[in-house]
Amino acid sequence: MIEKREDQRHRVFKGGTITFENSGIPCTVRNMSASGAAIDLDAPVMLPQSFTLSIERDDFVRHCRTVWRNDKRVGLAFVP
Repeated sequence: MIEKREDQRHRVFKGGTITFENSGIPCTVRNMSASGAAIDLDAPVMLPQSFTLSIERDDFVRHCRTVWRNDKRVGLAFVP
């Protein structure tokens, strides 16, 4: 498989929240880099074109867009 990521991702295991339209969906952040992350959802969910990923314990908040999806795992790109 050809690597298309700009930055190397590092494995993590952190609880996060995806927020959009006044809704919060819990997720698990599995890996991340300066430009994106991969998250696991408890169940398949329709996500809007853009949303916010928050990791409360790290005081981390980024606007995101979906890059790829595989069942309950979603690849995100951080939007400047």
